[in-house]
Amino acid sequence: MSLPIVAVVGRPNVGKSTFVNRIAEVADAIVHETSGVTRDRSYHHADWNGREFMIVDTGGIEFATDDAFGEGIRAQAVAAAEEADVVVFLVDGRTGIQQADEDVARLLKRSEHPVFLVVNKMDDPEREEAIHDFWSLGLGDPRPVSSIHGHGTGDLLDDIAAALPEGEDEGAEGEIRVAIIGRPNAGKSSMLNRLCGRERAIVSEVAGTTRDSIDTVVTHGERTYRLVDTAGLRRAAKIDGSVEYYSFVRAMRAIDRAQVALLVVDAPLGVTDQDQRVARFAEERGCGMAVLLNKWDLLDEEGRLKVADDLPRKLGFISFAPLQRVSALTGRGCNRVFDLVDTVYASYTRQISTSALNRLLTEMRDFGHTVSKGKMTLRVNYVTQTGTEPPVFTFFCNHPRLADDNFRSYTENRMRAAFDLTGTPVVLKFRKKGD
Repeated sequence: MSLPIVAVVGRPNVGKSTFVNRIAEVADAIVHETSGVTRDRSYHHADWNGREFMIVDTGGIEFATDDAFGEGIRAQAVAAAEEADVVVFLVDGRTGIQQADEDVARLLKRSEHPVFLVVNKMDDPEREEAIHDFWSLGLGDPRPVSSIHGHGTGDLLDDIAAALPEGEDEGAEGEIRVAIIGRPNAGKSSMLNRLCGRERAIVSEVAGTTRDSIDTVVTHGERTYRLVDTAGLRRAAKIDGSVEYYSFVRAMRAIDRAQVALLVVDAPLGVTDQDQRVARFAEERGCGMAVLLNKWDLLDEEGRLKVADDLPRKLGFISFAPLQRVSALTGRGCNRVFDLVDTVYASYTRQISTSALNRLLTEMRDFGHTVSKGKMTLRVNYVTQTGTEPPVFTFFCNHPRLADDNFRSYTENRMRAAFDLTGTPVVLKFRKKGD
């Protein structure tokens, strides 16, 4: 089910990252007193009383502007207001209303989606009368919160959860849901057209031509696929200012609905930061993946060697994803893409017998790989598969905390060598017997 999007907008240094960390109950966004620090890791999964959503810190989305306190902030607000399901407009209760706040407020008044005006840094309840000044922004009731201490966030989340739309329909049963993701102008729409065998999406040399995600149902052989193209801007005037936010949020929505993601990489350009970002999101959301190196026919031998060298370094975290060299323009290699999707889907839905898993576990014990800390030594007694899409494996052991990253990596590598798990992430859980 596609999760709704909550976007957090506001000028720099009002506490957006701290607020997002508080709501998502994580601490992995960079928080610093210097304006504009946030870059990566701008999205998080959140849950409030069973209502799941994605929260996006728009401070982590870079915009093409020299004026970080002006046009960039306005671009964030415009993009968030159009693409998010709910907008949280964060202001600083200590500094009061600034010109940038007024500019953003004027834009958000035109939003068709719910906007919550949140006054942050209200750490002292005795100072809450200061929020009354923010009524002048014209966005309704100002809500005082302290992102650091959590004051006021519970009531706010109650109202946000009530305003969220229901998730989108995932499509008919039996369809394989495929998201076509990647940076703007990498050839996603051309790839969609090629796979459909007809002109379905508008193809243009201008990044961000397609505004809406397009679902296309295609039958190939005996299977049915629902293809989603994630390109997207409404008009060229906004392309330079907010293309990354638009395309990234669209990719988020498509990945949430998809079982298999096709990462289309512009091979002559190489793997970009945005390619890495959406690939990381797909991996974290447990999506099966394959990488399509598009425009491969435009590379000379030196260029091909460079791409081969870059891939392990920049996309090593999805080394399980198979590669296909293609040209959406000429059709080279595209006839094998559906076979690639089938391979990934088979791994994504694979169920491995408990007996086979425990035979591998016995081999691992015989091999002698151990993890110890002090007088404690990790002993894994039993393993079984407890989920699919992606495959989930639960290991019962004496000291689950000893299963560190190195042991998890070793275990995953042994499982991939023993079983065909091409293109799918796997989830390893370590539990104490009886838990």
